[in-house]
Amino acid sequence: MSEIDVFQANSLVGIPHGFLGRRGGVSTGIHSGLNVGVGSEDDPEAVTENRRRAAEAVLPGAALATVYQVHSADVVVVDCAVPLDQRPAADALVTTTPGVLLGILTADCAPVLFADAEAGVIGAAHAGWKGALGGVTDRTIAAMCTLGADRSRIRAAIGPCISRASYEVDEGFAQRFEADDPANERFFSPGRAGHYQFDLEGYVAHRLAAAGLATVTALGLDTYADAAGFYSFRRATHRGEPGYGRQISLIGLPISG
Repeated sequence: MSEIDVFQANSLVGIPHGFLGRRGGVSTGIHSGLNVGVGSEDDPEAVTENRRRAAEAVLPGAALATVYQVHSADVVVVDCAVPLDQRPAADALVTTTPGVLLGILTADCAPVLFADAEAGVIGAAHAGWKGALGGVTDRTIAAMCTLGADRSRIRAAIGPCISRASYEVDEGFAQRFEADDPANERFFSPGRAGHYQFDLEGYVAHRLAAAGLATVTALGLDTYADAAGFYSFRRATHRGEPGYGRQISLIGLPISG
């Protein structure tokens, strides 16, 4: 069995966190590895064990909190573990509670982790194209500020997601972004006739900088291109596979003492 891949960001040094890949889990078949997707057609016991292993790899003994992700811009405040059958519909979480591990699941969308270490406020967001355009990162920052964070101190990191080279979109997709802000044209490169290549990571980084964050790290890891390292919805679709796994990104505040 391979060890769990835990990718970390320089911008979040000192805060327990990790963007996890697919290696190191107990799932088999098309979900092989560390699949944490409750909504996948994987063995529920394997998913539960993978979630336990993921949490232990980042903050041993922490209480895991995740949400029922719906590609929204909604944010919830949590202060304890969230049972799987009680997950609120939202796409971001924030907390000030030590020992709570915030988790975001992805399979091409961009996971974003946030921290104001001085204030003891952290956040995690699921930024697919719809949530990113709708302002999920802006609302996560705003929610952190209501808990005492200062946006000038908030550091953020964008984890593994589909890259521009792998993310083909049609003209209507590009027009949505350009209608919101003509300057968004920079995140689209010409592709085959009537199509473009979209830079999701670059767009999310732009939104974070525009929101006033001075420190943002983008890991530059392409989920689509690395089948051994990451799950990818688009890759599974292109291959005609009947399902796909999800990886998890985690951040928590350690219990002192």
